[in-house]
Amino acid sequence: MFAIIWNYIADPEKQAEFEAAYGPDGDWADLFRKGRGYIRTELLRDIDKQNRYTTIDHWKTAEDYKIFHNQFAVEYQALDARFEAWIINETLIGTFEILAG
Repeated sequence: MFAIIWNYIADPEKQAEFEAAYGPDGDWADLFRKGRGYIRTELLRDIDKQNRYTTIDHWKTAEDYKIFHNQFAVEYQALDARFEAWIINETLIGTFEILAG
């Protein structure tokens, strides 16, 4: 399996909207579901800094994600632009291979 991990600092006044859009049943997950190989999205909120979040998007393979990203680039960019005002900072942590354990 493959995962993409992002960190976000959300605008404190838009946290509820951020959580709805970036959570497992949100707008991003709805878009990802259009791609072959999408598994799930996890949304984590920092206990000490309530407007700090991490998302983990799970895919079967890195290739599935690349195909999705190419097929839905316009929709991806539109969502990114739509939610840009809600985010103070966004950092790609990385792309990871999930090892069987």
